[in-house]
Amino acid sequence: MTYIDYFKEICSMPHGSGNTKIISDWLVKFAVDHGLEYHQDAANNVIIIREASKGCEDKPPVIIQGHMDMVAVHDADRDIDMEKEGLDLQVDGDFLYARGTSLGGDDGIAVAYGLALLADTEHSFPRLELVVTVDEEVGMLGAAVIDVSPCKATTMLNIDSEEEGIFLVSCAGGARVDIKFPMQEMQGDIGAVYKITVDGLLGGHSGTEIDKGRANAIVLMGQILKKLSDAKLLMAINNIKGGTADNAICNACEAIVLCKPVEPELFEIIKYEILENYLSVETGARLVMDRIAGKPESYRWYHNPDTALSHLLTSLPNGVIGMSKDIEGLVETSLNHGIISMDETGVSLSISVRSNDDDKKDELIKTLLDICATHNADASLRGEYPGWKYRQDSPIRDKMVSVYREMYGAEPEIQALHAGLECGVFAAKIPNLDCVSFGPNMYDIHTTKERLSLSSAERVWNYLLKVLQ
Repeated sequence: MTYIDYFKEICSMPHGSGNTKIISDWLVKFAVDHGLEYHQDAANNVIIIREASKGCEDKPPVIIQGHMDMVAVHDADRDIDMEKEGLDLQVDGDFLYARGTSLGGDDGIAVAYGLALLADTEHSFPRLELVVTVDEEVGMLGAAVIDVSPCKATTMLNIDSEEEGIFLVSCAGGARVDIKFPMQEMQGDIGAVYKITVDGLLGGHSGTEIDKGRANAIVLMGQILKKLSDAKLLMAINNIKGGTADNAICNACEAIVLCKPVEPELFEIIKYEILENYLSVETGARLVMDRIAGKPESYRWYHNPDTALSHLLTSLPNGVIGMSKDIEGLVETSLNHGIISMDETGVSLSISVRSNDDDKKDELIKTLLDICATHNADASLRGEYPGWKYRQDSPIRDKMVSVYREMYGAEPEIQALHAGLECGVFAAKIPNLDCVSFGPNMYDIHTTKERLSLSSAERVWNYLLKVLQ
């Protein structure tokens, strides 16, 4: 069977994140049928090992790594249960896609390549260790718990990238910091009720767009509240909400506040002062303060008698903190205010922290915790995962560049990613891991327009064979 045959078999079974038992057992059956050593854990992670070909026993072993879960989405008019049914594959010229659903090329192609290598009888390879994880798409959960002790390799080929000719050699580690700012109910029988709206911002992924100069709606809201507070106008808050994910740059936020009457001219000045640094980027930005008809006493109002919420929000850093000294143009450390909400106990804020250097990540987290302590806010950490630091010396990177140059007559691009990859998790588990992430051309992944270039997949397959040989 070819790698495309294996990919088609993968697509014939449901394997969305959290629904990986069927494909995991299928991988085990493959190992049994081919007489290969395998390890399957309670999370459904699978490791399959093929010993070195005759004559390759002295060559260092290699891990082939990818994840078995896919982002399973379908069009509204596509009648399919993706928890139980496979995909309807179609070919349009050079592209393989699935009718009305995502394809799962991310990362089914890695699994297909790996199985084809293990079953190959034509070529000679060093010991191959296929490591297939679960639930990468929902937080690298499988990589976090997998036991890699059966593996002997310290060289890893991660096939989880979507642009042929681009080699990823570093990624960010990260964590979520959850902040709770306590509030107390108070009487609000004087003043005026206003709704403040910040919207029309570009938003974007907090890993790939954090350095694009885009505004964060939560940060802008904090600045508005701070200016109203400094002017002795802000009295209390009824509600504040914004953001949908802590790793997305917040593009909209709104708040219901109690203020002394605010002159429209004053708010225009506030708006200009806040937006003047974003005018060339956020051309659709909208900051509005509307007075709401009604009596203040009909609302429930909250404040903190010790410190103002606006002081906390404007004291917390946001955006790019530092750039890499090793890779030009790479954001090394950043953070993003992702979600803000409020209930009767106070205001909750979720922040995503990223860094390609774990020490810098820890320093930034400590800074956040110290600021929260100063403002009498509670802070907790969750979802921490390690970064994958750039190696100045990387034999596998040098070998892959050399083979690419020989086969393509061109230079590959060496890049780092300010977002998470499983490589970071494995780098923390395998001492001195030497790793490169690469893959064939795929487009619109995680959507129903996802498609895999068949010609690119074939070129990358031949390249992979050459690298291993």
